[in-house]
Amino acid sequence: MNVRELLWANAGAASTRALPILSFPAIQKMDATVRELVASPELQARAMEIIAHQTQTLAAVSLMDLSVEAEAFGAKVVFSDHEVPTVMGQLVEDEDDAQELEVPPLSAGRAALCVEGVRQAKALITDKPVLAGMIGPYSLAGRLMDVTEIMYTCYDEPETVHAVLEKVTQYLIAYGTAFREAGADGVVMAEPLAGILSPEMAEEFSMPYVKRIFDALKTDSFAVIYHNCGNSVEHMLEGIFALDADAYHFGNASDMEKVLAAAPENALCMGNIDPAGAFVHGTPESMTAAVQDLAARCGRYPNFVLSSGCDIPATASWDNIRAFFDAAADRG
Repeated sequence: MNVRELLWANAGAASTRALPILSFPAIQKMDATVRELVASPELQARAMEIIAHQTQTLAAVSLMDLSVEAEAFGAKVVFSDHEVPTVMGQLVEDEDDAQELEVPPLSAGRAALCVEGVRQAKALITDKPVLAGMIGPYSLAGRLMDVTEIMYTCYDEPETVHAVLEKVTQYLIAYGTAFREAGADGVVMAEPLAGILSPEMAEEFSMPYVKRIFDALKTDSFAVIYHNCGNSVEHMLEGIFALDADAYHFGNASDMEKVLAAAPENALCMGNIDPAGAFVHGTPESMTAAVQDLAARCGRYPNFVLSSGCDIPATASWDNIRAFFDAAADRG
């Protein structure tokens, strides 16, 4: 199923459909916990099926669990019943650690489990695309080196960061390829940590590696979607749009109207209703108002697709989720 054509067909002012990054709230309809969901391909496939069949989403998106790849490299991960897993500690502290770091096989950690979840979801969902979620290279390197320490290392020992980036890039190409071979229609790559870099640093430590991964994965039938929800995104748009992704997904820290004004006409831009403020802490009325406001400001752009600003938390209200899709439908 061609994701790019589907998104273009549902972009702009006349669109009545949306593609939020929505998966974890399915546990509320499954009597399952986040801890159980991230450990079971069967539950992950069922969660994607629930989202695909019980909402008007354009596509099903697999779990945006950004601890999976770091765990495969050997990082410690803390699990919870209600929150997404988090990476703890620092696996790579210096250049020696970077050189000794091994690119893990896909059998390490939970990566193969996630690939199997997508494979099973494709058998359950036949009327919509299935998109796999994966982390970006700089964001993965940050989880291995510590998200604060990597900033200092970029200045003091850039060769160490590049050594780690080379290895995580190899791994992410293999991981994305496994999703493609499992039948996924595309991937959503989350590179949020790069969103706090300066444009110059992003051009050195993120963009070239993302481009290599996209070039290796992208085909006519397999889409690559770039997500960045960092605070500095509006200052690095030129580099982002040079990635040649099939679509670009922006967080609610960015002004979507400004993003669209700066975007090339052939760049599909998705976003960016606040995932916590609107989906978790809002009301159906406030959600409706948020969608109407965003649509009023951005709907005139023919390359705009309504979405959430990031992954929607497991605790999101289903009343608010329904209000999001209802407000999207009312745009028509």
